[in-house]
Amino acid sequence: MDTVELRRTAVVKLDVDDDAHHLLQETIDRFKQSAQMVADDGWNGTEDGYIVTSKTELHDRTYDEVREATDELNADLVCAARNRAADALDSCAEKRKDGENPSKPQFTSDSVVYNLNAITYYDEYATLATVDGRIEAEYVLPEKDVPPTTYFADEWEKREATLHHRDGDYYLHIAVVKETDTEPEDAENGAVLGVDLNVDGHLAVTSSGAFIGNADYLNHKRREYEVRRGKMQQAGTRSAHLTMQSLGGRFANWSEDYLHRVSKALVQEALAHDCTHIAFEKLDHIRKRISNASKFQQWAFRRIQEHAEYKAAEYGVVVEKIAPQYTSQRCSHVDCSFTHEDNRDGDEFECLKCGREYHADYNAAKNIARKRLQNWHKSGSGGATSHLALKSGTLNVNGIYTPTTV
Repeated sequence: MDTVELRRTAVVKLDVDDDAHHLLQETIDRFKQSAQMVADDGWNGTEDGYIVTSKTELHDRTYDEVREATDELNADLVCAARNRAADALDSCAEKRKDGENPSKPQFTSDSVVYNLNAITYYDEYATLATVDGRIEAEYVLPEKDVPPTTYFADEWEKREATLHHRDGDYYLHIAVVKETDTEPEDAENGAVLGVDLNVDGHLAVTSSGAFIGNADYLNHKRREYEVRRGKMQQAGTRSAHLTMQSLGGRFANWSEDYLHRVSKALVQEALAHDCTHIAFEKLDHIRKRISNASKFQQWAFRRIQEHAEYKAAEYGVVVEKIAPQYTSQRCSHVDCSFTHEDNRDGDEFECLKCGREYHADYNAAKNIARKRLQNWHKSGSGGATSHLALKSGTLNVNGIYTPTTV
């Protein structure tokens, strides 16, 4: 059997003293400044008006100037800031190719990316590069054997990390990986919350019947912003340009906050149903299924998944991304499973074979969760004892329903 690389995110709170706290915040500020300088340079682009997206070219154009302007920020952090800016610029270039008119990237998130040259892991603490040497930060871990503590076992290899500053505290989001021949052990007795993401109606619908967020409202706010930005561009004055930048920053912050709340609600729904896993569709599968999904909506889907992953990790809940086929066309009732494209008509799902009717997104969310169970079952990793969360109970891979006891 081929080995599989399992990748998880260990979210670890850090204990730092006041001096280290100040240095970390200064480092984050300089990291954001570095990314913004690179983005500004790449955005101005070439004489032909193209956005520069090549990391090599952006490095040659900006490295020395950024190092000088950011108080000798660690070289690895400068390169990480350049990579973050390059990724954002590449996204803007893709939007232009699709006929959109994106705004220049603005870096406001209090976070910084650490590669293995800029961070060193020890059993009880890590050392992190700052604007003034390295600091030690102790891990704050739960005593019981749950994530993230379990991810500090020898079989998990720590990779890159992102430092986040939230509500006055610092958190490391550490990428950890291990090689295995089977699915993870936590499939045994696991409970899965399936999530279907949408470009209209509700942003997310779960297998437990929760309808979360409003995609129409998010799209409406985006259109309002685009209209106002277009008027500022037509004005062409410096004042209009500054106003346009301010508008872009406010909309970006509003969007991030809204998507944070959606992802938090998803995690709370998983906890309410004692779920060990949350299952999303892979983004490439969503793009194929929802042909009219814009770059902005795809970005929103990605952010929901990213936010949910680290929020869920704090409670020991694992986020999985699967690539099921026909989740929106298949009847989710286990005794039927008839698949046909005419089963679905907008938000309505009526099986042409068994006649059962569901909300189409709820039907898809159940299929997503069930696919996760089937994969466990096929791999022999405990799928027979795991189950998916429904409105009023659970369902295992063999179709046995267990109602919720009150």
